[in-house]
Amino acid sequence: MKTSLILFSVMAFVLATVVLVFANPGMLPKHPGYPMGKAVDPVKGQPLANDPGETNATGERSLLNASAFDDAHVKQNLSVNQNDQRILEKPGAGVLPKVQGPNIKIEPPVKEATRANANPQ
Repeated sequence: MKTSLILFSVMAFVLATVVLVFANPGMLPKHPGYPMGKAVDPVKGQPLANDPGETNATGERSLLNASAFDDAHVKQNLSVNQNDQRILEKPGAGVLPKVQGPNIKIEPPVKEATRANANPQ
């Protein structure tokens, strides 16, 4: 058990070392970078950014793409209701709107009520 654990640890260390040795930054794809510009360390004179002189990753094109991403499912698509085109004024909740055309008088659904007897027999 100890031997396999030691062997596994050595193999993992060797694999990690090989991966780090063969990692070549020149093979990585180019990307827009970070907004550091050509900033230089005042003491050592080294560039402060990993990719000096590259433009900011949040360029105008990426902002436009991000803002247009949800337009398709956020936009309201309301169907045209022919009855709404007759409305002249919407006074509020519980009050019928004033409409263009013939005014139809709406009668209340109940004209008179009957009383129920409290003591049925």
